[in-house]
Amino acid sequence: TPAITQHVYGTTDSSSELYNQGANWVGVLFAVYNGVSAISAFLLPALAKQIGRKATHAIALSMGGVAFISLFFIRDPQLLLLPMVGVGFAWGSILSMPYAILTGSLPADKMGTYMGIFNFFIVIPQILAASILGYITSELFEGRVILTLVLAGCSLIVGALSVFMVQDKDDVYKLQKK
Repeated sequence: TPAITQHVYGTTDSSSELYNQGANWVGVLFAVYNGVSAISAFLLPALAKQIGRKATHAIALSMGGVAFISLFFIRDPQLLLLPMVGVGFAWGSILSMPYAILTGSLPADKMGTYMGIFNFFIVIPQILAASILGYITSELFEGRVILTLVLAGCSLIVGALSVFMVQDKDDVYKLQKK
């Protein structure tokens, strides 16, 4: 909310009418990206079957990365709907593809244990982000919250590139090619 209200609506005063308009619009944006995420849950497996899970995840993360970065360049609230498509696809993939990739490498009798350990690698970065991003935003970005979203976009793109270093042992696409 602060990124959009500050960057697009030009206010940080949470008691102002303009801020509240921006906050309400952010609610719409969140609804759009969550709706796209739900729809992508049906599209991502079909895409993964065609090009592989790693490539699918990389594309989705890249879409999210470009979407977050594009927020910096958009000043029209209506146009903010477009990047939410990319954010939605990325979110849909984040919630599913890493698990799909991981399960093929795990012994069935230890699946729960390893999935639990894998979840640490989701929670620990979230805790780290919550601990340091406020400082980075205020000190490095001089309070310009939109730059934190640009950093998020860059991080998603780095993540997209990193996906190709992961082994996917039972990828349907790879198995079909053999």
